[in-house]
Amino acid sequence: MEESGDPIPQPAKTLDCIGLYCPEPVFRTREEISSIPLGQVLEVLADDPASESDIRSWAKHAGQKLLSIERVKGGFRFLIKRET
Repeated sequence: MEESGDPIPQPAKTLDCIGLYCPEPVFRTREEISSIPLGQVLEVLADDPASESDIRSWAKHAGQKLLSIERVKGGFRFLIKRET
């Protein structure tokens, strides 16, 4: 899901949601994204199987840019750029 040609910036902050289940990863992501400057990237780590669709849907509705979703050992790594 990476954008072609654009390097993905280093995350300004990492949010660890390992062990948390719906809807907690989305709630925490919403809170954390507002704590970083506009244009910066939040890295979210989650192992809830529903987090892939939940975070994707939340980012779209919240006006944030989901830069990538990566499957990592035991879960997912999301990179979300703060747009609003």
